[in-house]
Amino acid sequence: MISVAAAPALPQAARGFDGYVVTSDSARLYARVLGRGSDTIIFVHGGPGGDMTGIVPDFGPLIARHTVIFYDQRGGGRSELPADTARLFVARQVADLDEIRRYFHVERATLVAHSYGPVLAAAYALAHPTAVRRMVFIGGLPPWRANVFARTESTFNARLDAGQRARAADAAKRMADPAADTKQACRDYWAVLLRPRFSEPVRMFKEHPVDLCQSDARALRYGWNTSGRVVTASFGQWDFRERLRTLAMPTLVIHGEQDAIPMDMVEAWATYLPRAEMLRVPNAAHFPYSEQPDVVWPAIERFLAKPGR
Repeated sequence: MISVAAAPALPQAARGFDGYVVTSDSARLYARVLGRGSDTIIFVHGGPGGDMTGIVPDFGPLIARHTVIFYDQRGGGRSELPADTARLFVARQVADLDEIRRYFHVERATLVAHSYGPVLAAAYALAHPTAVRRMVFIGGLPPWRANVFARTESTFNARLDAGQRARAADAAKRMADPAADTKQACRDYWAVLLRPRFSEPVRMFKEHPVDLCQSDARALRYGWNTSGRVVTASFGQWDFRERLRTLAMPTLVIHGEQDAIPMDMVEAWATYLPRAEMLRVPNAAHFPYSEQPDVVWPAIERFLAKPGR
């Protein structure tokens, strides 16, 4: 394995990279480099406790035009699942992202982030503003916590019937049980909980199946039982709003109009980031890039192609 300081530069030397980055505290972070574009993007996946596997297939349009670094955040997928949960805290997650950037010799990163990812990306930008060139937030949590989880859960519940809610609750219990079939519990859970995350779930399940349960059982169980809880708690009652005014990088905020994450809270990214623009995507929810690809991918490419970016 190569140390952070010794890695080759992108894009030529790292094309096709598929392996581990060893961090300054000896954690192993799994990373893949896809695409052959002349510029480099770092993708920040959702969770916490998730991984890249369920997302990479959807990002073909980005990979076709750019070099994209995907990595599993610490506490999920093929990356370290630490026994010491203090190694999951937000400061370490921010440091991991910086070490990924430096490993691949990306001087100023373009960050594309989904779901929880924009919260981590914003924390990174606030800690390392000169290392971020621009950002794209898709289906993201808002820049302050407040009651976002309660409001989102309320919307989910309203979109499910009693039987669906009962099946999801049963699957969640089995996810927490080490004696249960974790993979099956994961699939049973998302068979229900992906529904309220799409504006047209029946059509999307048929045309665009999503598999968020590809990791091994240990990683799935750790992400469910540990990472999600510990990482989220380490952010506390986050509120980046006023600090966002200090950031100069252009940012594109994309949010489906039917996303359960409240639009009125997400719009605050565009209110407080001085160079942000907002794209509200009709007939789309949490995965607007798969529900409305003809809207989302051209918008991202136009944003990335603007002079000075």
